[in-house]
Amino acid sequence: MRANLQNLLIISGLMIFCGTAASATPVIDERQKAQKFRIIQGVKTGELTTKETRKAVKGQRQLRKMERRAKADGKVTAKERIRLHKKATKESTKIKRDKHNNQKQH
Repeated sequence: MRANLQNLLIISGLMIFCGTAASATPVIDERQKAQKFRIIQGVKTGELTTKETRKAVKGQRQLRKMERRAKADGKVTAKERIRLHKKATKESTKIKRDKHNNQKQH
């Protein structure tokens, strides 16, 4: 029960930080929403442990930080966009691996 409470607190933090202003990266934003949903679903079904949930949330936080830095000058360059897509793909792969590694939340 305590682990579920910890996971819910982590997810709450994820939801708070997901709000972004008008975006020059709509594809990345959609991927982040989908990944957030997958993390929440993994917590609800017990597919993600507390540690895995923390790692997934940390990865999403890093992606948002990269996105904010890319947008800081008002223009997201092609190089920055490619870097963001690679990071989003890497995080997506980690979420998938963690959800399907047969470790269950008890």
